[in-house]
Amino acid sequence: MESIILLVVLLLLILLGAPIGFILILIPFVYILFTDAVPLVLIPSQMFNAIDSVPLTAIAFFMLTGELMTSATITDRLVALSRALIGRIRGGLAQVNVLVSMFFAGMNGSVVADTATVGALVLPAMKKAGYPAAFSAAVTGVSSTIGGIIPPSIMMIVLANSTEISIAALFAAGIVPGVLIGITIMIINHYFAIKYNFERSDEPFSIRRAGKELYRSSFALLIPLVLVGSVMGGVASVVEAGAITAMVALFTGVFVYRTIKWKDCTGAFRRAFRNSAMVFIIIAASGPFSWLLTSLGAIGDLEQWLLSLTESPIIFILAVILFIFLLGTVMDSAVNIIIVGPVLVNVMAQAGFPEVQAAIVVIVGFLIGSVTPPVGVAYFTAATIAQVRLEKVAIALIPYLVGLFLLLFFILVVPELTMFLPNLLSN
Repeated sequence: MESIILLVVLLLLILLGAPIGFILILIPFVYILFTDAVPLVLIPSQMFNAIDSVPLTAIAFFMLTGELMTSATITDRLVALSRALIGRIRGGLAQVNVLVSMFFAGMNGSVVADTATVGALVLPAMKKAGYPAAFSAAVTGVSSTIGGIIPPSIMMIVLANSTEISIAALFAAGIVPGVLIGITIMIINHYFAIKYNFERSDEPFSIRRAGKELYRSSFALLIPLVLVGSVMGGVASVVEAGAITAMVALFTGVFVYRTIKWKDCTGAFRRAFRNSAMVFIIIAASGPFSWLLTSLGAIGDLEQWLLSLTESPIIFILAVILFIFLLGTVMDSAVNIIIVGPVLVNVMAQAGFPEVQAAIVVIVGFLIGSVTPPVGVAYFTAATIAQVRLEKVAIALIPYLVGLFLLLFFILVVPELTMFLPNLLSN
């Protein structure tokens, strides 16, 4: 009963718009204050333990890399490259939106950064080309989920830190699902482009043009290759790789493209530190909240309920996906991954699924939740940039959400989709 009351209070505070980090600290504080179950000093102690991990330092470097890329107008070059690769396909700008998100995902690792950066670049062009605003926002929001799946991924680092799974293995496992998500979105885009006769470019695909844009973007594309390759190859830790790629991004902007002035670096560093602080506050706040859930038996009850369904694999898989979907509609994806993610990974591992596959399912499922109404952060961000009512975007999102959760089902049913590259890497 206490667990139910706790979750109801949590949902009410979220719907009222209270900051999620504040909520996660406030609820354990009030509980301890009224019950006197443990000393209040447990709260700062749990907060410190939650962030007392060296790999989490890489988050700040990923944030900085993304900010430096934006300041260096690297994303403009990625848009031009994507446009050249798409050619005269009907609904080309919608497909460019997805392709840019896939490129950007390999450099930043953040869903919010992907939504804001790509949305600011592509949404005005889509609006000018006559795309419905709700459709444009839906495509931008759902494409941004790739930003947390194709490595590097901030949420992979966070979940790996909680479960002691290899970050390199998670990076390798996220590549194929990330690409499949992009393909799924592009297939749905193509259907609507044909149905509603959306625009297409006047310039056909040209190997010469694509090669030219590829050359112009070559230093930008070097960033994910250095980062992911060094981590997966065991050459550098994730923190070292993050620092190296931030330096590459700075060097590219200042000396290669010459679009960053030294005074611009101050703003990039400030935004990166601010965004990193927001992530670390949520991670730290999850410590006392996770302790409270464990103390009240909510975590144990969830594990027992899910394990009771393992006699029927299909029922178990559907229950896991449905649980992820429902939780994603009412709670922030980062909170879900930090607090509930380790529990689901443990349960799926006990049910016979590889831990790496289970972790990818959790990450993909909850990141889809970041664009799921009513509280998805990417959903809100895309609707705000497109200046369109939330309910219209929610309707436009339905076919994409159906497609992505069907894909999530296949990711869980077919282990090779996630385990092929990690197995190849280990061999």
